[in-house]
Amino acid sequence: MEAVHINSKKEDIAELVLLPGDPLRAKYIAENFLEDVKLVNEVRNMLAFTGIYKNKRITVMGSGMGIPSVAIYSHELYHFYNVKKIIRIGTAGAFRPGVKVRDIVLGKDAYSPSNFAYGYRKTHSKVVNSSLELNNIIKNTAQELNIPINEGTLFTSEIFDVYQNIDHLKAEIPNDISPLASEMEAFGLFHIAQVNNKEAACLVSISDSKFEDSDLSPEERQTTLNEMIVLALESIIKE
Repeated sequence: MEAVHINSKKEDIAELVLLPGDPLRAKYIAENFLEDVKLVNEVRNMLAFTGIYKNKRITVMGSGMGIPSVAIYSHELYHFYNVKKIIRIGTAGAFRPGVKVRDIVLGKDAYSPSNFAYGYRKTHSKVVNSSLELNNIIKNTAQELNIPINEGTLFTSEIFDVYQNIDHLKAEIPNDISPLASEMEAFGLFHIAQVNNKEAACLVSISDSKFEDSDLSPEERQTTLNEMIVLALESIIKE
């Protein structure tokens, strides 16, 4: 069987992948940070580009929004293209007042009320870890670059909570779990990585917060996240 949603030659996809949700953000990263760029996928307009960053081959590809979409693309990347590491880079909403708009959060794990874990792995666990080794590389790189980051749990929601109140879901979070930010993909990505015995991490930049008035516009979400992008690139190329 071949990949259904990625139409690339195996050699066109690098072992190291950045996975933003938005395919236009993938295009932005490729055009502004990579050299010798080649478009390697455009099935369903889910653009993927492979290029060179500091002598390392990198693929950057959109994943779409939500657990099912990121699960499809990460599975195909790991399973059919022998990708070794994926860093998801995206935006998120602040889950507590101390997390501010434009802060960068590294997900040490992800909590979700989703049934994805049971459907995919027959487990009722609502928490899944990211790659400890890759997270340590990201934290060390952040220190080297003097980029402040927060590390903690991500709440992976199936509901875009800007449009719909999810207080009933928040009330079900166990007392020993205190998420920093809310996003929609990490829980799925981390499960796919574990099943395939690969590495995955998630960096998110806080784009909105109900605790403050400053939100990022859609244009800012796409183009002003350079600090997080550089952190992800510098981290993923390290052994």
